[in-house]
Amino acid sequence: MAGTVNFQLLVSKSGHLIGVAELDNQASLNALSYEMIDLLYHQLLQWQRDDMVSCVVLCGAGEKAFCAGGDVRAMYHAMSEDEMSEDESHTQATEFLTRYFTLEYQCDYLIHTYSKPIIAWGDGIVMGGGIGLYVGASHRVLTERSKLAMPEITIGLYPDVGGTWFLNQLPQGIGLFLGLTGAVINASDALALDIAEHIIPADHKEKLLNDLIQLPWQASDNPYLLVDQALVNLSVAAQTDPLLPDKQLIPYFEQIQTACMGDDLYQISSNIHGLIANDKWMERAKSTMAAGSPISAHICFRQVTQYAHLDLADCFRLELSLSVRCGSLGEFQEGVRARLIDKTGDPKWLFPTVEQVDNRVIDVLFTSLWSDNTHPLANLQQ
Repeated sequence: MAGTVNFQLLVSKSGHLIGVAELDNQASLNALSYEMIDLLYHQLLQWQRDDMVSCVVLCGAGEKAFCAGGDVRAMYHAMSEDEMSEDESHTQATEFLTRYFTLEYQCDYLIHTYSKPIIAWGDGIVMGGGIGLYVGASHRVLTERSKLAMPEITIGLYPDVGGTWFLNQLPQGIGLFLGLTGAVINASDALALDIAEHIIPADHKEKLLNDLIQLPWQASDNPYLLVDQALVNLSVAAQTDPLLPDKQLIPYFEQIQTACMGDDLYQISSNIHGLIANDKWMERAKSTMAAGSPISAHICFRQVTQYAHLDLADCFRLELSLSVRCGSLGEFQEGVRARLIDKTGDPKWLFPTVEQVDNRVIDVLFTSLWSDNTHPLANLQQ
């Protein structure tokens, strides 16, 4: 998959610099190739070390997407070309998946723990790996055309890129619902759920950059407050903008929470299917869950019910092993084939329904491939 990341340094009036990183892979909705993640990760490290860089803006090229996710096509081809042996640790596909996800999670973690303000300009589609980049930013902006989702259940994966952590930061039941249904939410819902902090009109991007240039960086001991004020000034008018989308999830908030209570995934799935809906949004969420991978549903259920206590670094360590094991299982490969490669839309899941899933399979998926000392993400520090 082609793609690059465009970097620019804007010089402020005080002489301080604003780094702009633009994901540029428009043909694939700015999906992340390995090379793109590598470029972004190392540039962020360099800007973090540069005392003259006061702030970073992360955005996507074009008008359609911030980032639609990771390069699952490349993963599919790696899995297809390599018949996975019983020894998972010595196959080309496993090596590629380990390398890709290790770098992606390192980049996500760096954004979460960055020592300078990062503004994520989440215009358009923000899904999967794009959510991983977005949620870690210190300042999270959406526009009137933003669409957010963790749709991995449709391709036999699961909400990774820190999903074990950030789904558990949402109100009780909401994270589980989003993971099980892959539901797409808009900017108004994301703001109400504190996933986003500001909604700013899409055509105000250049104004934001110009405002950042004008800020008195040299006179401030707290650059985060400077960025806060700049974003507040631009977002106030947006709150009454007629283009602001109506909330879609929030009207069902209490129903969703009630439906997702309990420790029985089959019952919760039945509860969600039983939600009374008068709109296409809820019906689409229910149909996506029904057509999604039962194994993915079980993984998501465990993420939310059994791993809420993990800190961020441990979440990424858990997910790296999970993601690589999903690549060897076959479910992920089959989901990508049916949805994105052949586009038949009829994946043949390993288990037909949630209740038929063998829990021993899920137990293996949650078993680490590495010891604590040999784990590729052993050096992540919370």
